[in-house]
Amino acid sequence: MRGGWTGKLLRVDLSKGKSVVQDLDPKVAVDFLGGRGFAVKTLWDELPRGTDPLSPENLLILATGPLTGISMPSSGKLVVAAKSPLTGGYGDGNIGTRASVQLKKAGYDAVIISGKAEKPSILSIENDKVEIKDGRDLWGLDTYKAQEELERQYGKNSGILVIGPSGEKLVKFAVITSEKGRAGGRPGIGAVMGSKNLKAVVIRGSKEIPLADPKEVAKLGAESFKDIKSKDNYDFWVRQGTMATVEWANANAALPTYNMSEGVFDGYDKVGGNAMEKIYKIGQKGCPNCNMPCGNINEIKEGPYKGRDTEVDYENIAMLGPNLGIDNMNWALTLNLIADEAGVDTISLGSVLAFATEAMKRGLISEGDAGLKLDWGNGQAYVELAKKIVNKEGFGSILAEGVAYASQKIGKGSEKFAMHVKGLEISAYDCHAYIGMALAYGTSPIGAHHKDAWFISYEIREGRGVVSEERAKKLIWMQNVRGGFFESAAACRLPWVEVGYDLEWYPKFLKAATGLDYSWDDLQIIANRIYTLMRAFWVREKGGWSRSLDTPPAKWFEEPQTKGPLAGSKLNRDDYEKMLTWYYENRGWDQNGIPRKSTLRRLGLDWVIPELERVVSLNE
Repeated sequence: MRGGWTGKLLRVDLSKGKSVVQDLDPKVAVDFLGGRGFAVKTLWDELPRGTDPLSPENLLILATGPLTGISMPSSGKLVVAAKSPLTGGYGDGNIGTRASVQLKKAGYDAVIISGKAEKPSILSIENDKVEIKDGRDLWGLDTYKAQEELERQYGKNSGILVIGPSGEKLVKFAVITSEKGRAGGRPGIGAVMGSKNLKAVVIRGSKEIPLADPKEVAKLGAESFKDIKSKDNYDFWVRQGTMATVEWANANAALPTYNMSEGVFDGYDKVGGNAMEKIYKIGQKGCPNCNMPCGNINEIKEGPYKGRDTEVDYENIAMLGPNLGIDNMNWALTLNLIADEAGVDTISLGSVLAFATEAMKRGLISEGDAGLKLDWGNGQAYVELAKKIVNKEGFGSILAEGVAYASQKIGKGSEKFAMHVKGLEISAYDCHAYIGMALAYGTSPIGAHHKDAWFISYEIREGRGVVSEERAKKLIWMQNVRGGFFESAAACRLPWVEVGYDLEWYPKFLKAATGLDYSWDDLQIIANRIYTLMRAFWVREKGGWSRSLDTPPAKWFEEPQTKGPLAGSKLNRDDYEKMLTWYYENRGWDQNGIPRKSTLRRLGLDWVIPELERVVSLNE
């Protein structure tokens, strides 16, 4: 390996208290890039089918890619992955954090953590020195206090990954956090870390990241950082970041409102990008090597957390604001801070709170069941229930399992408005009127998340409501770029998505970093390989597959929007099934969504066939 990859994997067995360094197989590097690709390959190869996600046998994977940490825009990403305790399938997320760069500088492409420590512990990685240290003094601390204490002990430039009390208590949508507000691993990767008695990972590296052509990387980097700052949308982006999406989504009837019953919200302007910029924003934060920071630091102006600050973006505020009927930014910010300190996913928190409210509104649960009265817009009640959820107290312990579990527990038809796919709560776009985005949620490989395909922007630009094979192909292309390439390379997609940074930069950086010539055709093949292996993992763990698992909730099909410019809109089941069929065909999967043998062979995944055939019959 000439560069890009370090060529080394660090394996840590917490049960035995031992670690070992292994060589990275060059073929795995070339065929799967890194990040998500390394994670799913490792989980497929090494995790026995049926492994309990919260058992010591599950693997917690921290993975970089060939672009991580190099001198290029927004290269500070780290993928965290495991078998998901929330969904039972493949689960991952990415975090923009110093830990990503420090891991590469320490000399590792990935860390694979198994077992369970006897007591709360800290994994310390400093170049070749790997130690498992006593972490009992940190156990129980929120993520902010733990971050501060670890910075005091190890230095502010250390890469630090921590879990909060919710990860310790195994809340199913607990995340791994870093640097007070950075978070990743929506499908419960923080709970996996907690199940291993691992409070924190601290990484410090002083080695050079190997590069095939350092001068070319530096040249491309200088040109790229300058290019990004020249884009038309750059200044506005730096002012508002993703928060401008509140106004955009409301105008296009896609803003999640009242548990995704509507796409418009009367008080949207009080929680949108303009209000944030004028009233609440006091600073901003970005990932390593980023010159277009997306993290908006907001100050809470009133309420129980007055004077505190918290980092927000669109997804947080949309799910903890309009989706709960909240038009007071202070309550949305407060809920965001509670989630970040506890170490839970803000999207899922907003979803379970909204689900509980709708269940109460429909008379399916009582005030006595929930322990308090829920009503749209009641920020104080949501704060009380959020605290019960993150601490797994009372009714909160049910919601801490996620909306899929909660709907099964409540029953009475509540499954129809439990807004999830494959067990993962839907992120912040209402899709009554957007069949392409609904399909993106339906086929996302971790459950309903937007990071794999923000397809709604394409639908709005190119025409809404189109049902065609070309649209399904376009979705696959977008998933392959966003979820296949960026999640494996591993770098941030926002320069491309938000300010128009050209995709053609990335093969140039790959060549300068690794010495290998990757075309976008090559990268599409790699992405198809990764998506197909993620699907194979799901099929293996579920013991088969059904199209219903790739279908969004009944609410979007049966209960139309009642207000706004697209009032009356709802999804058509026949149209959705057509789109799903085209999607499967173009992925090379059969009509049940299971990869075909011919597809597995074409993508170099023939070694998957024998194990997959133990649980399901494969079509040729």
